[in-house]
Amino acid sequence: SPDEGWQVYTSAQAPDGKCLCTAVIPVQGTCSRDLRSHQLRQLMEKVRVGQRGTERRYHLRLLVKWLIYELNLGGGGLVGGGSFPLQQELKDKMTELLPLLPVLDQYKSDTRLIVHLKEEVRNLSGNLLAIQEEMGAYDYEELQQRVLMLEARLHACMQKLGCGKLTGVSNPITIRASGSRFGSWMTDTMTPSADSRVWYMDGYYKGRRVLEFRTLNDFMTGQNFVQHLLPHPWAGTGHVVFNGSLYYNKYQSNIAVKYHFRSRSVLVQRSLAGAGYNNTFPYSWGGFSDIDFMVDESGLWAVYTTNQNAGNIVVSRVDPQTLEVLRSWDTGYPKRSAGESFMICGTLYVTNSHLAGAKIYFAYYTNTSSYEYTDIPFHNQYSHISMLDYNPRERVLYTWNNGHQVIYNVTLFHVIKTSGE
Repeated sequence: SPDEGWQVYTSAQAPDGKCLCTAVIPVQGTCSRDLRSHQLRQLMEKVRVGQRGTERRYHLRLLVKWLIYELNLGGGGLVGGGSFPLQQELKDKMTELLPLLPVLDQYKSDTRLIVHLKEEVRNLSGNLLAIQEEMGAYDYEELQQRVLMLEARLHACMQKLGCGKLTGVSNPITIRASGSRFGSWMTDTMTPSADSRVWYMDGYYKGRRVLEFRTLNDFMTGQNFVQHLLPHPWAGTGHVVFNGSLYYNKYQSNIAVKYHFRSRSVLVQRSLAGAGYNNTFPYSWGGFSDIDFMVDESGLWAVYTTNQNAGNIVVSRVDPQTLEVLRSWDTGYPKRSAGESFMICGTLYVTNSHLAGAKIYFAYYTNTSSYEYTDIPFHNQYSHISMLDYNPRERVLYTWNNGHQVIYNVTLFHVIKTSGE
């Protein structure tokens, strides 16, 4: 306080930004009994003690701030005139201690960062250990076996859910526009879902070239395919791929042919007794479509007609290994009045036309040997269907419609069966 005789002797700012002050105290305050001199000496002693270990950093920081306050702001002072060694000694200590403040702040920040990083590393190590334990629990073959088992269970579940009565067909989904007005395309109706190959057969008679695309995307872009050259030309468009083999009608005959893609060879061929061929009993659009092979949830079928049943559609269960006819049903529906047909869960569904305005008009149930007339809308977008087949693995209809490859989703009314029911 000025009333007590204190006054600022000098005040300046050092180049490094520090504030330097020199204060003069009254003459009567120089004795050792003076209260402020006693306080300053106590502070000096605390500074010396505080330098002895890093465990006193926090106390040292408070002490330095107290000194700054006493010297610069609080009105305290040192003995002026340079006549007391205490002034210079304390100034030297202040010079040494002031840089510690940012160091201590940085130390605290670094400590928090290190703690955070240690926690992150600990969490990462735990995650890696869990992954290692999960991956190490099974070898590759066991994992593959588990996947196959799950896939088999899923397929069995889809079989139960898939079987039922057809109640609706979705709007058409155009996959690609290619080829001539007539043809057929398909995927395997039985292989695991990982096999997504697509087979493509352009034309309806005398053709022998089958293109095999690796995936549906490759088919859409026309890339990544191999060619199979059949030993016998085909007739019609009623071909089907079942468990790695192509089933088709040999041109100018009623012979069924089983061609195996992997071995590129004919495994078996057999005549369908009495079946018409060479445009004797085709669908309404013609095209040598006398014999139509198809697959549903229960296996391989052949749809054709004979002179004995007056041109009405015959449905026959066929052994896929021997091509032997296991059982036949006479539906009573004239084949020349049908646009196309397909099998779902043992039921034959027939369209009334291959042109625009067609609908699913007739259903024959092989399990009860009965039929009914239906009225299920069917959008014929491109007005000329020359191939229509159901794929039970994907539960969709594959169609060749006037040079367009199209699919339809189906809606089935079904009852879920559980074990014991």
